[in-house]
Amino acid sequence: MARQSEAGSSGASPHQAAKNFRIEGVILAGGFVKHPMRWAVRLAEKLTGRISAALFVRIVFGYAKIARFRYRRSPETLATIDEFIVRRTELDRRAAQHRLHLVAENDPRPIASQTRLPVFGLSGILDPIVPWPFTRRWLRNNCPALRDYKIIRRADHNVLSTAPMEAASQVLDWMSR
Repeated sequence: MARQSEAGSSGASPHQAAKNFRIEGVILAGGFVKHPMRWAVRLAEKLTGRISAALFVRIVFGYAKIARFRYRRSPETLATIDEFIVRRTELDRRAAQHRLHLVAENDPRPIASQTRLPVFGLSGILDPIVPWPFTRRWLRNNCPALRDYKIIRRADHNVLSTAPMEAASQVLDWMSR
């Protein structure tokens, strides 16, 4: 959540515009502060590193079948699924493994507990990747700047893509406060 002052939007130089850019809040969309089940992420990282590229591709195609059914009424999401499965390689498998490593290592809890900016959380109700009950509980207990946390029923972990209109409406509501 950020705003640019009037001077920054009136044709000023990029440097001047950057100086006028003010961050007024943080929105965690399908995100988290520290993964609530780090052991599960580490296990997934190890398994991803040990499976063959062929098995990785089969898993991706299996996920795509489920996702096509779930998002059959969302052409934008369907297009991203097709784009995602067009090319799956060994490099993609290793990239997935590395992302899991980054998730397991990431722990910005000290930042979240000390921030003075308003913090908002937005999650999908069906999120097997980052279960929102754990995240919301931690934020409510440890992030004094947390102002609101909304759950979108039709969305999953990728809340901005799987429920774009509802997510955008919620973000705009928070920004207008």
